[in-house]
Amino acid sequence: MRDAQIAAAQLLSRVLEGRRLDQSLAELWQQKPQLTSGERGLIQDLSYGTLRHLGQIDAILNLLLTHPLKDEQLRHLLRVSLYQLQHTRGAPHVIVDQAVGACIEIKAAPAKGLINAILRNFLRGQKDWIKKSELTPTGLYSFPPWWIDKIMAQYPHNGAEILLSANSHPPMSLRVNTSRISRKDYLDQLLVQSIMAVEAEMQAVILEKPLPVQKIPGFAEGLVSVQDISAQRAALLLDVHDGHRVLDACAAPGGKTAHLLELAKIEITSIDNDERRLRRVRENLQRLGLAANVLCADVRSTAQWWDKKPYDRILADVPCSASGVVRRRPDIKWQRKATDIERFAQTQKAIVEQLWPLLAKGGKFLYVTCSVFEQENQQQVQQFLQHHPDARQLDLPLVDFRPEWEGQILPDAWHDGFYYALFTKI
Repeated sequence: MRDAQIAAAQLLSRVLEGRRLDQSLAELWQQKPQLTSGERGLIQDLSYGTLRHLGQIDAILNLLLTHPLKDEQLRHLLRVSLYQLQHTRGAPHVIVDQAVGACIEIKAAPAKGLINAILRNFLRGQKDWIKKSELTPTGLYSFPPWWIDKIMAQYPHNGAEILLSANSHPPMSLRVNTSRISRKDYLDQLLVQSIMAVEAEMQAVILEKPLPVQKIPGFAEGLVSVQDISAQRAALLLDVHDGHRVLDACAAPGGKTAHLLELAKIEITSIDNDERRLRRVRENLQRLGLAANVLCADVRSTAQWWDKKPYDRILADVPCSASGVVRRRPDIKWQRKATDIERFAQTQKAIVEQLWPLLAKGGKFLYVTCSVFEQENQQQVQQFLQHHPDARQLDLPLVDFRPEWEGQILPDAWHDGFYYALFTKI
């Protein structure tokens, strides 16, 4: 446990300096291949969990500290330990003892008494410390103040629910490749192996307990892919048919490209500007036995890659704040700034403006974000329609879209937060 505490504290330091948590974990696995699956799981849980609840953890820590703590590595160690004491089943005395021992390993032996005193003080009055921490919005919701204000202003009736749901563990959703196996037959396969799962909408299955992909039946053979239910709507909404010429812009890691190819015999070009992430697109296609024209390019620079032939369908899953998928990437909420939303909005507008001329008359264009902020969603759509008289917005045909949400799917127990707007060129 001590090594895991230290590793999680070091990862926390990197994330708060601006590094992505998933990338930092991948680098750690490469540096330490000797780590067992159990050790990796513990480090991952401590890292993700601490970031999910960091706002409340810091509020508690500020109450416990009588003097400012200058050593940031000690602060990170305390953060991880407080997460363990509050949110895991570890024996409290073991967690405290291991944290004290970790001080020696990170060459902070003089702080052993301080670490011990703070953690034991928390244990003595845990309920009171938590109650006091929740007197501030950040302590209550574990989000930065600007984020809380933005959500509450946009969603006055359910803002608290949205924020709190983002601190929960996300479900593990699978997309069944129904071109290869029916969902019923796949569920039967899971049952034979005593893996509990439930049907969701469309082609989705939700596992009762998450599994490493290597242990998911049929994953290596291409029978299923890991994809959130909200994201699975994209390919269905685009309404592809055999022979269609399709563009998947900002395609990495390739889940939507693969889904489109599972639905119809199409000619698809998948573009992303990150070669490292495009490797995952190619890996996914190879695993599923599918083929696409995969390009590394800036979608806005159409003169460099477009062959002047219009597309029947365009999927624009544009870069965004990722505010709808925070429970999967809790590092986001501590790295984003309020000013970032306008920057994303400008990028989104530029991408759509460049891609719209590539759509054939009568074709369909699907605008997608994994955001819950209207500046990236409804406001973008309103501005686009004002400047493009040849565009008409279409109703979203899936019945579980609520009209009052205007294409916005809010995060809940089964879904990530996504936004969809569908257009046709007239």
